[in-house]
Amino acid sequence: MSRNFSDPGSSRKEHVKVTSEPKPGFLERLSETSGGMLIGLVTFLLAFYVLFTNEGRALRTARSLDEGLSLVVPLDSIHSISQQNEGRLVHLAGALSTSKPLFDPGYGLSIQAVKLKRNVEMYQWVEYEDSKEYEEDGEIKKETKYSYNTEWKSEVVNSRNFDREIGHKNPSAMAVESFTAVSPNVQVGSFVLSKGLVDKIDDFKQLSLSHLEDPHADVTRREDYFYHSDNPRRPEVGDLRVSFFYAGLSGDDPHLGSADRVTVIARQRGDQLVPYHTKSGDVLEILYPGDLSVEEVFQKEQESNTMKTWALRAAGWLSMFVGISLMTRIFYTLVDWFPVVRELVSVGLKVFAVCVASSLSLLTIAVGWLFYRPLWALLLMLLSAAPILVARSRVLPKKQQ
Repeated sequence: MSRNFSDPGSSRKEHVKVTSEPKPGFLERLSETSGGMLIGLVTFLLAFYVLFTNEGRALRTARSLDEGLSLVVPLDSIHSISQQNEGRLVHLAGALSTSKPLFDPGYGLSIQAVKLKRNVEMYQWVEYEDSKEYEEDGEIKKETKYSYNTEWKSEVVNSRNFDREIGHKNPSAMAVESFTAVSPNVQVGSFVLSKGLVDKIDDFKQLSLSHLEDPHADVTRREDYFYHSDNPRRPEVGDLRVSFFYAGLSGDDPHLGSADRVTVIARQRGDQLVPYHTKSGDVLEILYPGDLSVEEVFQKEQESNTMKTWALRAAGWLSMFVGISLMTRIFYTLVDWFPVVRELVSVGLKVFAVCVASSLSLLTIAVGWLFYRPLWALLLMLLSAAPILVARSRVLPKKQQ
């Protein structure tokens, strides 16, 4: 069953489709739960791996940063290369420079920068779904509202996957492709940056096209876009628009200003800045925009390491919680026929999953610390028992009642 809710004069169209299937029996739900238990087991085991390896990574990175801070040598000048610093970890700050500008001859555009990105978008149909399920006459019905709208998209949207392709067909490819050009030689003073350092220059800004002319008769400039369209104000499906972005301005530009300055910490090898391998097994190859002192750079790196550590801890705990919830879902399925008992079991299983996930996460973190910080590991192991002890203390009074 489907209904159309088309709005004449609008690019947005909608229709509703309703599908139904018999309500699954007890054995079917039990079978689905068994499959969920297998997924839960994999997720549960994955959580241990994430939590354990994350602690080793965090401690290794912290030690590497401490080692780097104690060894780094600030350079007096970025325009002269001292052989005394050969092989050492050095700190320098200065303006970016490149040997020649980057070009896009198809649009008559050039810029003195580390990177130039052409971003191509096509005006296309996009499908959106909004579904809801409900029970009616012993069947599970799913009502899905499909809506279609025309939008600018940088990836080709395959209209063959639409519920209704008729009237919403997109081209299968773009006539112009997106690409990113990277300068082959990037320097700060007399020092050449490694590929790893160049990769870190990724603060892209949109390039203003106001000072440029239309490159071709079939291309129109409007604001900061080049349009492959008969009427940019009223585009049709299949029309293209092209914008440009740059990162790492490497020369003075009358429209964009002075060259960007960066701060680098890396190993000096001749006139090149390359990765520095620490005793802990990490690599130091650091680049930040602007002029920063040695202490500011390593403080930022330590803060980044802390944020990454806590993000992975949270991801590990969530993975463990989801895994336990899926593995214990079978108990909910067994009492699905009894509404009151079902709700009590659901709450109990969630509390159980939270407590066990918290305890096992803390225990895994403690084991990860065991070989690095034994005293902290012992404290965490004691703390890991707290959630289970709290849950147990609440259960005992209820049993006595």
